[in-house]
Amino acid sequence: MLIVGAGRPGKPKVEVIGVPMDLGQDRRGVDMGPSALRYARATACLEELGYEVNDRGNVQVPIPEVVERGGGLPHLDVIRSTCQRTAEETSEVVAGGGFPVFLGGDHSISIGTISGVASGAASGAAGRTGAIWVDAHADFNTPETSPSGNVHGMPLATLTGRGHPDLTAVGGPEPALRPEDIVIIGLRSVDPVEREALLEAGVKVFTMSDIDAHGIHDTVRRAAGELSHLDRVHLSFDLDVMDPDVAPGVGTPVRGGLTYREAHLLAEQLHASALITSLDIVEVNPMLDVKNGTAELAVELLESFMGRRILSLPVR
Repeated sequence: MLIVGAGRPGKPKVEVIGVPMDLGQDRRGVDMGPSALRYARATACLEELGYEVNDRGNVQVPIPEVVERGGGLPHLDVIRSTCQRTAEETSEVVAGGGFPVFLGGDHSISIGTISGVASGAASGAAGRTGAIWVDAHADFNTPETSPSGNVHGMPLATLTGRGHPDLTAVGGPEPALRPEDIVIIGLRSVDPVEREALLEAGVKVFTMSDIDAHGIHDTVRRAAGELSHLDRVHLSFDLDVMDPDVAPGVGTPVRGGLTYREAHLLAEQLHASALITSLDIVEVNPMLDVKNGTAELAVELLESFMGRRILSLPVR
């Protein structure tokens, strides 16, 4: 456990937790994401922003080569147990007033991160938890609708109580999120049945077409307004929301994503909104990256999410 710096008055203590999971998808390498992000100075950059930082290390995750794949959902038992451990550690952090920052890992880790945030907040009577899901994909499939059967395409549905009961039970019997408390930003790849499920559930979605039509500033302003009534909002940032020319080190790249400048403005606006109370950064795959550039970009964005500015002026 590494504690860095004393922190500035008024800033929450940041608790960094790595979740090196690559069991929720087929491409190896994303388990090295936490190491790549730390190598890109994730904790040091937070300290330079004036935060007290406690790096709690990694949640223990076995590698696929020593785990039975199983006959149903691939690696279901290990994904469930890893997410449960993540949720339990997270709940303690949140109940203690910390600001959790999670380093992934594939997007299935969010079953544990957000469940833990919601249960920790509930134990402190903090009310409902919402989520801003910044991703090229909706991750709203279930085992019945998923074309691939990979769990990293299911976490958002799971968190609303839709999906395999072993996963929907992570963190407690009640769903961690209500669909009306979720906003997706950057969507551009969605399966047909998944699209219908999103519409039926009432999840608010801002696609890349919305960003093209209205600009990132207006889109983020509208997205933040959808969740402004909540006490806690978790940000889940999948690096594949970025255009692959900017962020090549991801497992499921989709052309036509956020530009470098759009992503930084999104991050700065969300910090200025004061909505975000926890966050995870997922799907950084060093094996597919170029000179750790995607991890370095992720850390730059983490800095913007946590308050770095070109000048000390508010984003309007």
